[in-house]
Amino acid sequence: MPAVTVDDLLILDRIEVPDPANLTVRPVKSVTSAPSGFEGEGFPVRRAFAGVALADLDPFVHMDQMGEVDYGPGEPKGTAWHPHRGFETVTYMIDGIFQHQDSIGGGGIITDGATQWMTAGSGILHIERPPESLVLSGGLFHGIQLWVNLPAASKWTDPRYQDIEPDAAALLSSPDGGTLVRVIAGEVAGHRGPGLTHTPIALVHATLAPGSRLVLPWSPDFNALAYALAGRGTVGEDRRPFSMGQLAVHGPGDAIVLEADTTQDSNVAALDVLVLGGAPIREPVAAYGPFVMNTRAELAQAFEDFQAGQLGTVPADHIGS
Repeated sequence: MPAVTVDDLLILDRIEVPDPANLTVRPVKSVTSAPSGFEGEGFPVRRAFAGVALADLDPFVHMDQMGEVDYGPGEPKGTAWHPHRGFETVTYMIDGIFQHQDSIGGGGIITDGATQWMTAGSGILHIERPPESLVLSGGLFHGIQLWVNLPAASKWTDPRYQDIEPDAAALLSSPDGGTLVRVIAGEVAGHRGPGLTHTPIALVHATLAPGSRLVLPWSPDFNALAYALAGRGTVGEDRRPFSMGQLAVHGPGDAIVLEADTTQDSNVAALDVLVLGGAPIREPVAAYGPFVMNTRAELAQAFEDFQAGQLGTVPADHIGS
């Protein structure tokens, strides 16, 4: 179950849905299933964007669902120190604990609904690992890491770190009180999330109780993606089947429709969906490893700069090695 919940959704502000006569529900262009893999030192991930054209993802370039896994003692794993340039990383911990540190002094504990937003910009080193206490004890681990591209004019911006606590997200309810909507970044239905972004985007985590339906107003200027974190349901007016580990790419319009099946698996309480979109950058993308640039020459320069120590220095009081 997601860490950020509300006992009584009826006390929250309701999402105002425009008159259906003036509403264009976005059609579903495709539904794809994320393959499983491993990241860093070996923690399990689902590659949410695998097989989807970059033009449909723009301004996003990569997203991993980390877990959901219940580690035993000694099993939690993370990443080693590594560089980034040219984009922003967003780490959203739905359940569990991750520890972040970077070469500009940013960092801390990301836990139970918190988000860390790191603008790599011109270059940064960072590390993300479970704290030693979690390695010893084991425990639940479930989160998302999203890469948001930067336009060419912003790729050389100074690095920045944002720590967004769980209670900072804007919490809303669907009109019927069956869905909890957490706005992490951007503006949705007149409510703004706390994340500050160089590229205009919106990021929402919605939990739909069994049998509930959500009509979510969405900027017509943004693309629209929906990723099922857990549970089963449908997406779009034509009710395309939609379940854990699947990504729905939407066409043009100004609203997204999601519906949770009335019956879920015994270990799942609801349909959990990450809804995200942004203003497409529409620039060439050259991405390899930890760098997202516009040209192959810029990629080569990023590797040279990293090897020359120009993307930052590991702090003396660093985590790990």
